[in-house]
Amino acid sequence: MPTLSVELNGDAVHSIRAPDRFTTNRPFSIELENLGRSTHVHLHFDDELDRVASLTTANHYVEDEATRRIHVSVNELDEPVQGKLKVVTGYGSGVEYVDVRIDPPVDRSADDVVVDESLSKPPERPPEPPVTQRLATALDRAVENGGLPALGLALLAVVVAVAVAVAVDSVIVLLGIGVVVGVALAAALFVLW
Repeated sequence: MPTLSVELNGDAVHSIRAPDRFTTNRPFSIELENLGRSTHVHLHFDDELDRVASLTTANHYVEDEATRRIHVSVNELDEPVQGKLKVVTGYGSGVEYVDVRIDPPVDRSADDVVVDESLSKPPERPPEPPVTQRLATALDRAVENGGLPALGLALLAVVVAVAVAVAVDSVIVLLGIGVVVGVALAAALFVLW
């Protein structure tokens, strides 16, 4: 939220230090920073600003070396409004004016992202080829890469493992054969894909 900072009692009792100008395009706050003893502050918008900006109350008490924020609400505007904010302390002992300009809000519709309608549809994918065609393509790739001997060796290992499993009736041999078959199948898949 934009903030108009006002320093109170900085240079002397009832002194006010504020910027000459303040511009915003939305609601803002006035920050009263008291650098000295407690004080009463009166805030007043001139007629032009009073039409579009409003405070909940005009009189504010700021304690010793404290900061107080006052919210300023702003009506919707079609064109800029300029006027003066009067800041008064010590029942008129200190007076300062700030030129305030309130612009209409920025039109955000020009910054909106335009999404192409084609992005709302999933991309078209060609249909998956049949399993036999994928297998034939994988075999062709294996032959091109010199993987045919590896496939033959893997097939031979599986055949020998199955023959040994049938001949020997042992759980440990069966587990070892399972490992050999698994490794052989993994190697075959690696070569094919």
